[in-house]
Amino acid sequence: MAEKITRRKFHRTGALASAASVTILANPRSAVATPAGDKIVLGLIGCGGRGPHLANGFLQHDDCEFAYLADVNEAILPARKKAIAELQDGRAPKTTGDFRRILDDSSVDAVVVATPDHWHAIATVWACQAGKDVYVEKPITHSAWEGRKMVEAARNHKRIVQCGFQNRSAPYNLAAKRYIEAGKLGAVHLCRIYNQKPPWGNCPVVDDSDPPAGLNWDMWNGPAPEHAYNKSMHRCWHHQWRYSGGDIANDASHQIDLARWLLGVDYPNTVYSTGGRFGDKSAAQTPDTQVALFDYDDLLVTFELTLFADYMLKTDSGVRDSDMFPYWMQNATRIELFGTKGLMVVGRHGGGWQVFTRPKSRQPVVKDQSFGRFPDPEHKKNFISCMRDRQLPSADVLEGHLSCLMIHYANISYRLGGEKLAIDPETESITNSATGRALLKRSYREPWVIPEQV
Repeated sequence: MAEKITRRKFHRTGALASAASVTILANPRSAVATPAGDKIVLGLIGCGGRGPHLANGFLQHDDCEFAYLADVNEAILPARKKAIAELQDGRAPKTTGDFRRILDDSSVDAVVVATPDHWHAIATVWACQAGKDVYVEKPITHSAWEGRKMVEAARNHKRIVQCGFQNRSAPYNLAAKRYIEAGKLGAVHLCRIYNQKPPWGNCPVVDDSDPPAGLNWDMWNGPAPEHAYNKSMHRCWHHQWRYSGGDIANDASHQIDLARWLLGVDYPNTVYSTGGRFGDKSAAQTPDTQVALFDYDDLLVTFELTLFADYMLKTDSGVRDSDMFPYWMQNATRIELFGTKGLMVVGRHGGGWQVFTRPKSRQPVVKDQSFGRFPDPEHKKNFISCMRDRQLPSADVLEGHLSCLMIHYANISYRLGGEKLAIDPETESITNSATGRALLKRSYREPWVIPEQV
């Protein structure tokens, strides 16, 4: 590995970035080479569920314009093209079924990657090699090895890579982090991360079939092992190991990243995870019930997942857009930080935070609190600003990689039947399980391959 690019060294660089003190030098092809008033030219890779929302958000900024839309399902592109054209005064983007066409166009400054998880790393690495900055959806990786390649590609090619961990751009979360760092919560020795949602991921068992018209199934499948089209596999890809890591990777990655950032930790000493698919006996492979334990120095971090509880609710827009807090007990995506001076409960994507101390007269006592708003606009603004001044963004690729490592370690432990894994922070590897180490890297199917040297 390049210069052994020691993991601790990389992490110190990321920490400096938090203080806005690291600059990625300009490349003639980057947006920083253009005056601040000029348009940033974007390409969207993946126009399904999340892609249009990201595009709409970027087009709220007058200095952004989409020149390309790419999706392997070309049947959806005409409607997406029309919608984007209406948002940018009739200027219609080009459409393509192969995103490599975007990478070949030197006029494109950055790409927005909104594909299924198993494509995130490849699209990001190739974009960095093509001189593009990248906004990539979470979770940014499908395996631990991919994350290190993404960091190396970003640094080697001096690219800005912003991960879709919006919580790092939220003013209320920045206030929470300052509160903890100031010692107002005392020493934090326990953190609980929750991802408890109504039933989700029902994947009926169906036979293989021909893919729908317009869908390039072979490219959608991409680096994953070759497989005939299967509607359930296609629609429930979040719950197939070949494409994703279940809901600990999908939705919970937001809470995991937020908790790790608030706590200021990087590599756990050991990781243990267990669970199963108890509530839904379908074609889904990943668990609907999962518990993980991450052991740090003087700190335990737990993660709990349920996908069968319709009484657990994510923070809705009514809470996000007003001065109110969720009902924490049944908030599906909360984080609890137990300090020696109080308990802080934090909501992701809005919802704010509150610090509770000892009750009085059997009533809760709130010592401090902050309301929160959905931080999507701030996160995109941060990416655009960093494209121009070449400062590392709030959710830099290194930070995204470190958070996704927690997910991969937990899933490896789960897939090994709950084996407790010991982690080497210098190599990011697993020291006590050869089988576990083998799962740190996936196999790739030509030509969808990340090279060793990026």
